[in-house]
Amino acid sequence: METISNIELTDKSLYPDERLLKTVLGKSYAAYCELLGLYDRHQMQYEWRYYNDARAWLCKVQKKKKTIVWMSAWKGYMQATVYFPERLIEQIYTLPIDKEMKERIKKTRNVGKSKPCIFEIRDHHILKDMDIVMQFKIKAK
Repeated sequence: METISNIELTDKSLYPDERLLKTVLGKSYAAYCELLGLYDRHQMQYEWRYYNDARAWLCKVQKKKKTIVWMSAWKGYMQATVYFPERLIEQIYTLPIDKEMKERIKKTRNVGKSKPCIFEIRDHHILKDMDIVMQFKIKAK
């Protein structure tokens, strides 16, 4: 039976600090910290804000003024999403990332004219693919 997950961090009055994120993410908190280190190494800035339209706290990750990643917390993992315009979608499939990840991206519905590349950060293994996709987004014009 498939379980439906719900986004966490929906209480506007509770800022997602280290304690709260450890509680929500559980074992995947360490992978989340590694991901933050990846952002730091690439001189990216990240900021948690409550977004009324999403009714949740989301983390926007930017390189200079360009948004690269959106993150949301789910029970047991962090979801990191990189959006690409339609014109770049075919190039994503040529990146040296896991075949299963490419298939998952292909099956994901577009959001408007953008294709979301969704990564479930549960452990450090997915960070290599995440880094490749982020670097492509950073360099894309």
